[in-house]
Amino acid sequence: MEILTLLTFTIAYAIAVLVPGPGVAAVVARALGGGFKGAFPMVLGILLGDLVYFVFAVFGLTTIATHFGPIFVVVRWAGAAYLLFVAYKFWTARPGSEQMKPRNEAWLKTFLAGFSLTMGNPKTIVFYLAILPTVIPLDQMNPVAFGELTAIVVTVLLLIGCGYAWLASAAREMFRSERALGRLNKTAGAMMATAAGLVVFQH
Repeated sequence: MEILTLLTFTIAYAIAVLVPGPGVAAVVARALGGGFKGAFPMVLGILLGDLVYFVFAVFGLTTIATHFGPIFVVVRWAGAAYLLFVAYKFWTARPGSEQMKPRNEAWLKTFLAGFSLTMGNPKTIVFYLAILPTVIPLDQMNPVAFGELTAIVVTVLLLIGCGYAWLASAAREMFRSERALGRLNKTAGAMMATAAGLVVFQH
Protein backbone atom coordinates (compact mmCIF):
# COMPACT_ATOMS: atom_id res chain seq x y z
CA MET A 1 0.00 0.00 0.00
CA GLU A 2 0.99 3.64 -0.37
CA ILE A 3 3.15 5.07 2.42
CA LEU A 4 0.58 7.76 3.21
CA THR A 5 -2.15 5.14 3.63
CA LEU A 6 0.02 3.05 5.94
CA LEU A 7 0.98 6.14 7.94
CA THR A 8 -2.66 7.17 8.29
CA PHE A 9 -3.60 3.71 9.51
CA THR A 10 -0.67 3.65 11.96
CA ILE A 11 -1.66 7.00 13.47
CA ALA A 12 -5.36 6.09 13.69
CA TYR A 13 -4.59 2.70 15.24
CA ALA A 14 -2.04 4.13 17.69
CA ILE A 15 -4.60 6.67 18.90
CA ALA A 16 -7.22 3.94 19.29
CA VAL A 17 -4.82 1.81 21.37
CA LEU A 18 -3.53 4.73 23.44
CA VAL A 19 -6.97 5.95 24.48
CA PRO A 20 -7.70 4.37 27.89
CA GLY A 21 -10.38 1.70 27.83
CA PRO A 22 -11.04 -1.74 29.31
CA GLY A 23 -7.85 -3.16 27.79
CA VAL A 24 -5.57 -0.44 29.13
CA ALA A 25 -7.21 -0.56 32.56
CA ALA A 26 -6.83 -4.34 32.74
CA VAL A 27 -3.17 -4.31 31.63
CA VAL A 28 -2.25 -1.54 34.08
CA ALA A 29 -4.09 -3.26 36.91
CA ARG A 30 -2.42 -6.58 36.16
CA ALA A 31 1.02 -4.92 36.08
CA LEU A 32 0.35 -3.09 39.35
CA GLY A 33 -0.63 -6.33 41.00
CA GLY A 34 1.77 -8.81 39.44
CA GLY A 35 4.50 -6.88 37.65
CA PHE A 36 5.37 -6.74 33.95
CA LYS A 37 5.57 -10.53 33.56
CA GLY A 38 2.09 -10.85 35.00
CA ALA A 39 0.67 -8.35 32.49
CA PHE A 40 2.49 -9.44 29.33
CA PRO A 41 0.23 -12.47 28.62
CA MET A 42 -2.77 -10.13 28.80
CA VAL A 43 -1.15 -7.86 26.20
CA LEU A 44 -0.69 -10.89 23.93
CA GLY A 45 -4.32 -11.91 24.44
CA ILE A 46 -5.48 -8.42 23.52
CA LEU A 47 -3.27 -8.57 20.44
CA LEU A 48 -4.82 -11.85 19.30
CA GLY A 49 -8.31 -10.39 19.72
CA ASP A 50 -7.33 -7.37 17.64
CA LEU A 51 -5.94 -9.62 14.91
CA VAL A 52 -9.19 -11.61 14.83
CA TYR A 53 -11.24 -8.45 14.24
CA PHE A 54 -8.65 -7.23 11.73
CA VAL A 55 -9.15 -10.42 9.71
CA PHE A 56 -12.92 -9.95 9.98
CA ALA A 57 -12.64 -6.46 8.53
CA VAL A 58 -10.10 -7.28 5.81
CA PHE A 59 -11.95 -10.31 4.46
CA GLY A 60 -15.39 -8.78 4.65
CA LEU A 61 -16.63 -10.89 7.55
CA THR A 62 -18.58 -8.06 9.18
CA THR A 63 -21.85 -9.91 8.54
CA ILE A 64 -20.52 -13.05 10.20
CA ALA A 65 -19.29 -11.05 13.18
CA THR A 66 -22.72 -9.47 13.50
CA HIS A 67 -24.48 -12.83 13.09
CA PHE A 68 -22.47 -14.33 15.92
CA GLY A 69 -23.09 -11.33 18.15
CA PRO A 70 -24.65 -13.45 20.94
CA ILE A 71 -21.45 -15.49 21.17
CA PHE A 72 -19.44 -12.31 21.68
CA VAL A 73 -21.87 -11.31 24.44
CA VAL A 74 -21.15 -14.58 26.24
CA VAL A 75 -17.42 -14.06 25.75
CA ARG A 76 -17.77 -10.54 27.11
CA TRP A 77 -19.50 -11.69 30.29
CA ALA A 78 -17.04 -14.54 30.78
CA GLY A 79 -14.11 -12.16 30.45
CA ALA A 80 -15.73 -9.68 32.85
CA ALA A 81 -16.32 -12.45 35.39
CA TYR A 82 -12.67 -13.45 35.30
CA LEU A 83 -11.54 -9.84 35.65
CA LEU A 84 -13.77 -9.50 38.72
CA PHE A 85 -12.23 -12.67 40.15
CA VAL A 86 -8.73 -11.26 39.67
CA ALA A 87 -9.89 -7.93 41.12
CA TYR A 88 -11.08 -9.74 44.25
CA LYS A 89 -7.73 -11.52 44.59
CA PHE A 90 -5.85 -8.23 44.33
CA TRP A 91 -8.16 -6.46 46.77
CA THR A 92 -7.95 -9.14 49.45
CA ALA A 93 -4.29 -10.17 49.03
CA ARG A 94 -1.73 -9.29 51.66
CA PRO A 95 1.44 -7.57 50.41
CA GLY A 96 4.16 -10.11 49.70
CA SER A 97 1.77 -13.05 49.91
CA GLU A 98 2.20 -15.99 47.55
CA GLN A 99 -1.05 -15.33 45.72
CA MET A 100 0.26 -11.98 44.49
CA LYS A 101 3.39 -13.47 42.96
CA PRO A 102 3.07 -14.28 39.23
CA ARG A 103 2.76 -18.00 38.62
CA ASN A 104 3.38 -19.95 35.44
CA GLU A 105 0.00 -21.67 35.59
CA ALA A 106 -1.76 -18.28 35.50
CA TRP A 107 -0.21 -17.41 32.12
CA LEU A 108 -2.94 -19.03 30.00
CA LYS A 109 -5.76 -17.63 32.14
CA THR A 110 -4.33 -14.14 31.84
CA PHE A 111 -3.88 -14.56 28.09
CA LEU A 112 -7.48 -15.73 27.65
CA ALA A 113 -8.72 -12.88 29.83
CA GLY A 114 -7.04 -10.40 27.50
CA PHE A 115 -8.45 -12.16 24.45
CA SER A 116 -12.02 -12.33 25.76
CA LEU A 117 -11.79 -8.73 26.92
CA THR A 118 -10.91 -7.60 23.39
CA MET A 119 -13.54 -9.78 21.72
CA GLY A 120 -16.21 -8.11 23.83
CA ASN A 121 -14.77 -4.59 23.72
CA PRO A 122 -17.09 -2.23 21.79
CA LYS A 123 -14.19 0.17 21.09
CA THR A 124 -12.30 -2.56 19.26
CA ILE A 125 -15.38 -3.63 17.33
CA VAL A 126 -16.13 -0.07 16.21
CA PHE A 127 -12.55 0.56 15.10
CA TYR A 128 -12.14 -2.55 12.98
CA LEU A 129 -15.62 -2.96 11.58
CA ALA A 130 -16.58 0.71 11.15
CA ILE A 131 -13.54 2.99 11.20
CA LEU A 132 -10.93 0.77 9.51
CA PRO A 133 -12.82 0.56 6.18
CA THR A 134 -12.80 4.37 6.00
CA VAL A 135 -9.02 4.52 6.49
CA ILE A 136 -7.90 1.56 4.37
CA PRO A 137 -9.15 0.81 0.83
CA LEU A 138 -10.07 -2.80 1.58
CA ASP A 139 -10.98 -3.42 -2.05
CA GLN A 140 -7.28 -3.00 -2.89
CA MET A 141 -6.12 -5.56 -0.32
CA ASN A 142 -3.49 -8.07 -1.43
CA PRO A 143 -1.09 -10.41 0.43
CA VAL A 144 1.64 -7.77 0.68
CA ALA A 145 -0.74 -5.09 1.98
CA PHE A 146 -2.21 -7.59 4.46
CA GLY A 147 1.28 -8.37 5.73
CA GLU A 148 2.13 -4.67 6.07
CA LEU A 149 -1.02 -3.89 8.03
CA THR A 150 -0.62 -6.96 10.23
CA ALA A 151 2.92 -5.91 11.07
CA ILE A 152 1.66 -2.45 12.04
CA VAL A 153 -1.05 -3.90 14.29
CA VAL A 154 1.41 -6.22 16.04
CA THR A 155 4.13 -3.60 16.45
CA VAL A 156 1.91 -0.75 17.63
CA LEU A 157 -0.13 -2.81 20.08
CA LEU A 158 2.92 -4.53 21.58
CA LEU A 159 4.79 -1.23 21.98
CA ILE A 160 1.89 0.60 23.59
CA GLY A 161 0.58 -2.34 25.60
CA CYS A 162 4.02 -3.23 26.94
CA GLY A 163 4.65 0.47 27.56
CA TYR A 164 1.59 0.71 29.80
CA ALA A 165 2.57 -2.53 31.55
CA TRP A 166 6.17 -1.40 32.08
CA LEU A 167 5.18 1.98 33.49
CA ALA A 168 2.69 0.40 35.90
CA SER A 169 5.24 -2.22 36.91
CA ALA A 170 7.89 0.47 37.46
CA ALA A 171 5.45 2.41 39.63
CA ARG A 172 4.93 -0.70 41.73
CA GLU A 173 8.69 -1.10 42.23
CA MET A 174 8.82 2.40 43.70
CA PHE A 175 6.69 1.31 46.64
CA ARG A 176 8.48 -0.98 49.05
CA SER A 177 6.53 -0.72 52.31
CA GLU A 178 3.75 -3.21 52.99
CA ARG A 179 1.26 -0.39 53.46
CA ALA A 180 2.12 1.11 50.07
CA LEU A 181 1.99 -2.29 48.37
CA GLY A 182 -1.35 -2.96 50.02
CA ARG A 183 -2.73 0.25 48.59
CA LEU A 184 -1.33 -0.64 45.18
CA ASN A 185 -3.02 -4.04 45.34
CA LYS A 186 -6.33 -2.39 46.16
CA THR A 187 -5.81 0.13 43.36
CA ALA A 188 -5.12 -2.74 40.96
CA GLY A 189 -8.26 -4.51 42.18
CA ALA A 190 -10.37 -1.39 41.70
CA MET A 191 -8.99 -0.84 38.19
CA MET A 192 -9.57 -4.46 37.24
CA ALA A 193 -13.15 -4.26 38.51
CA THR A 194 -13.60 -1.03 36.52
CA ALA A 195 -12.31 -2.77 33.40
CA ALA A 196 -14.83 -5.56 33.98
CA GLY A 197 -17.61 -2.98 34.25
CA LEU A 198 -16.53 -1.23 31.07
CA VAL A 199 -16.49 -4.53 29.19
CA VAL A 200 -20.06 -5.29 30.24
CA PHE A 201 -21.74 -1.90 30.11
CA GLN A 202 -19.80 0.04 27.45
CA HIS A 203 -21.67 0.25 24.17
